[in-house]
Amino acid sequence: MLNKWVTTSLVAILLVTGCSKNETVEDPANEELNGEDQGEESMDSPEEKTVYPLTGIAQEGNGNQRAIAVMINNHPKARPQSGLTQADIVYELLAEGEVTRFLAIFQSEQPDRVGPVRSAREYYIELAKGFNSLYIAHGNSPEAKKMLADEYVDHLNGLYYDGTLFERVSDRQAPHNSYISFAHIEQGAKEKNYELDGAPAAFAHLTDEEADKLSGSVAGEIAVSYGKDERFDVTYDYDETTKAYKRSSDGEWTTDYDTGDPVLLSNILIIEAKHTVIDGEGRHDIDLTSGGKGYLIQRGMMSEVNWVNKEGRIYPVIDGKEQPLAPGKTWVNVIPQEPGINQSVTIN
Repeated sequence: MLNKWVTTSLVAILLVTGCSKNETVEDPANEELNGEDQGEESMDSPEEKTVYPLTGIAQEGNGNQRAIAVMINNHPKARPQSGLTQADIVYELLAEGEVTRFLAIFQSEQPDRVGPVRSAREYYIELAKGFNSLYIAHGNSPEAKKMLADEYVDHLNGLYYDGTLFERVSDRQAPHNSYISFAHIEQGAKEKNYELDGAPAAFAHLTDEEADKLSGSVAGEIAVSYGKDERFDVTYDYDETTKAYKRSSDGEWTTDYDTGDPVLLSNILIIEAKHTVIDGEGRHDIDLTSGGKGYLIQRGMMSEVNWVNKEGRIYPVIDGKEQPLAPGKTWVNVIPQEPGINQSVTIN
């Protein structure tokens, strides 16, 4: 019996190892296999993983899906927001006065809903276009209105879908109560014949092992100021256990309204850019093309970098060479060139 068992086992092993991982074994008489339709995949078959272009992390899912860029309100009455924990990249810039607003880029993950959604500005539109994103906003400045009317980017504007694709929640007051679900984003894209496939170009990424060996100045705590309004001051705290930074605003952790999960960041890029006030409302023109100084912060370390704009996207560089990102999510703070990062950023 023992010899028979060994012989049978060897035959089974040879049958399995004789097939490559990309081949399947067909039964020529196989209307059904073990009582199941062959067209159904085995429940035990692992789904192939894809390395996502903006995070550098391998995970299951559709790696070819188009990026979605959403304008998210950062007024204190809009906090905590929904969806930020699942954004691959968030850009934080001044919208008017000393009030910042976020552009959240989603590609590797899609939250059930995102918001509160706020109005467009032209430099946020430029950033969204750099990822060939479908751009989501609710309202617009005069300059942004012209860009959207000219179809500079594919977009959905809540001004025209208020109460349909965009939902007003009852527990917050306008203009801090507009939300959109990703199901409605997909619905709106289909209505306007927008393509939802086509992944953005990938950023260069380190491996985890390479990221663990990064050198530079110690950066366990970072404080960023956008001006005199402390409600928009930002701090980051590094956690060696998770190898990620937690973000806080006005002394409160940045968490998801729906889940309570904190925003966890692998990369923080802080850059300075020229800001010009262009109207009586305090709106800004922000120069995101000329480049300048910046700090790249990863795994508890900080490097001084320059930033450049290539085809609408901002990259950190040293001696002209693109600096790779650590695997994970990224937050980009764009602060005024005057007074600049030396005066507006504190690193400990």
